[in-house]
Amino acid sequence: MNHTGILFFPAFDWSLGDSHPEREERLLYTQEQLFEEGIFDLPQIKQFAPRVASLREALRTQALFPTPQKHMDNLDAHLIAAGSAILLGEARVRREITNGFVLARPPGHHSGATVWGNRGFCTLNNEAILVNHLRAQLGIKKIAVVDTDVHHGDGTQDIFYHDPNVLFISLHQDGRTLYPGSGFVNEKGGPNAWDQTLNIPLPPGTGDEGYHYVLENWVLPRLQDFAPDLIINSAGQDNHFTDPLASMNLTANGYGHITELLRPDLAVLEGGYSIEGALPYVNLAILLALAGEDYNHVREPQKLVRPTLSLSVVKPYIQELQKQHQKINPDFTIQTNKSIFPKGNWVYIPHSIYYDTEGFQENRQDYIRQCTHCAGTVYIESRRPPSPRKSVLVRIPFHACSECEQAGYDLWEQLQKPSEDTTTGILQNQLRDNLYVWHKKEGLKVF
Repeated sequence: MNHTGILFFPAFDWSLGDSHPEREERLLYTQEQLFEEGIFDLPQIKQFAPRVASLREALRTQALFPTPQKHMDNLDAHLIAAGSAILLGEARVRREITNGFVLARPPGHHSGATVWGNRGFCTLNNEAILVNHLRAQLGIKKIAVVDTDVHHGDGTQDIFYHDPNVLFISLHQDGRTLYPGSGFVNEKGGPNAWDQTLNIPLPPGTGDEGYHYVLENWVLPRLQDFAPDLIINSAGQDNHFTDPLASMNLTANGYGHITELLRPDLAVLEGGYSIEGALPYVNLAILLALAGEDYNHVREPQKLVRPTLSLSVVKPYIQELQKQHQKINPDFTIQTNKSIFPKGNWVYIPHSIYYDTEGFQENRQDYIRQCTHCAGTVYIESRRPPSPRKSVLVRIPFHACSECEQAGYDLWEQLQKPSEDTTTGILQNQLRDNLYVWHKKEGLKVF
């Protein structure tokens, strides 16, 4: 029999405030609804208990600045959410389940390659940590992440922007109208992973018909071309017509059909803040679709009152967006005056990242070694103003060629020399699954 795994982690001890939209009730109403509908009595439903991810499993994917230890007091719930995604992902790869749904909080898709704190309710990126765990420990090579949250999955994009073996697709409300203000069609990937990022910004008011058209005519053909070993769905429910933070018009039934079309190996909960009006019904429809059951009877109690864009409006919009996407060609800046860089062309990409939860800015300078053989070594200098001191991430990618691996070691050696403006360095050697953290005062630690 095919089995659908389900894992609940409401994170009772983690809160951004009693009245904050990201709170434990997001999952408790869903759990109650599933019990009422008898979902757990279905023979194909298999329940799992949460597990805690290790700090090492997080550091394989994300650099915690200024030091990993500075975050430990606030990471408990985030490590359990990430660990739960890993647990269900392992179950899928080992064929214990056919597919699964990780209903855990806190969410994670706004958390990027470097982490100074919480942004968009996210500190650790659950899906990204899962993806790299499966690649490092279970030998999975090609994975697609399809983000259907109403907000652009900017953190997941940031982590995999230079990785040709991860296809990232995000369907979201246009960033000109919603946080985080990114996710446009020109964001197509780094120099060694061009066109492995696909952003589809949708106009406010897009409903079921529009979403299904985009999936059938753009997303699914792109997935077929990429032919991933696994598909992970960052399943945000804040596209629902009752969600208080956005302006889209999906229904629970529409979400069920999205899941049926995508056929993800794993869905991982992201946003969704209509706690009573949407989440119990959306999650029910998604789970029924995963389990191969009829979801068409699922109806939320409220009726759609906002105007929904018709397919006759959305269709030409999407077709024009596709034309724009096809016309965009690579245009990267080559860094020529950075003396520490080993031989090769290094592409420079600046970043400015706002941490809305905590109200500060991160300034980043990203450098990527152009390579025709692998994803290329990544070197990131990160600062949190007003401090002038920098923290540095060096990443040697999965399947790195010998030149890129050596470039990573050379940068790491340079980094540990006496310097007034560098406080922390993290080396992610994904090729050999080695992790090193160097701190100016504390010295070198091996994870």
